[in-house]
Order: sequence, then C-alpha cells, then structure tokens
Amino acid sequence: MTLSWRHLPKPARAIAEAASDAVAAARSRDLEASRSAAVRLAALDSEQVGLVLGAVVRSLLEGMHPDGPAADDVHALVARCARSAAGWSPDLDPDVLVMLVAGALGVYQPDGVAFPLDGLQVARHAPLLVADLLAVSGRLFDVCLEAAFADIARLQIAEMP
Repeated sequence: MTLSWRHLPKPARAIAEAASDAVAAARSRDLEASRSAAVRLAALDSEQVGLVLGAVVRSLLEGMHPDGPAADDVHALVARCARSAAGWSPDLDPDVLVMLVAGALGVYQPDGVAFPLDGLQVARHAPLLVADLLAVSGRLFDVCLEAAFADIARLQIAEMP
C-alpha cells in the first residue's frame, strides 16, 4: 500500500488494502490467499467495492483501448482471464467476468434492478480481471487504484448540488 492512501477515510482504506491483497493473490495464483482476500472484500460495502474495482477495470481498458474496447477485445479479455485462472481458481465463472466487464464499462445498468452478482462473486472475480489487465498493460495496481479513488471523488463532488 502506498503512503498516499493514508488520506483516505477508513472504509476506503479497508477497500484499498483488501483489493490490493486480492489482486496480489490473483497475480501469484495463490488460491488460499485469494479466497481469504475475497472474504475480506465481500465483508465490506459491496456497492463501494464494486465501484472501486469497476473503476480500476474501466481505467485499464480505456488505457488499452482509447476508442473503447470492441466486442472482440472483451471476448479476448474474458477468454484469456478464464484460461489463466482455470488451473488454480475452481470458483471461476466466465459469465461473472462478462457481467463485471459490462458493469465496469457502464453497459449493464438495469433500471431499478439490483446487479445480479453478490459481493463474494465480485470479490472473487474482479481481482482476476484486474490481474490480467495489469499483466497485459504493464501498469501498476497502486497507480490504478489511486486514480480510481481520485475519479470517484471527482464524480462525487460533481454530483453535489
């Protein structure tokens, strides 16, 4: 965790720490560490966890595809991520990966209907997507996470009357 996260409120720091651990576990293909970090993430505010990890996924995708990812790009991401995680993560569900990418890109936003994934599904699968995108993009998770929190803060300020 970087020192720049110290300014974040305690709930945001908890998300940052658990997300960092979850992504590190996914990158090292450590099933037990991944499950432990997912349980920690799932115990936090699921809407906020989804918002933060979704912002990270969106940022990484936008950095790799400035004009927006095409359907083939999303398909390649999900297939690559699923293949990579299949050997060590038995809980993997490619459909969850697709829903997370769609949610991160703002494609899946049903009116008045709750997102069909529970907090544990998000906590188990989003770090797999992030780890894959980090490996392909060469970007650092801490930088992406800090940018995600900054973007969320900007959006919240802009929404204030």
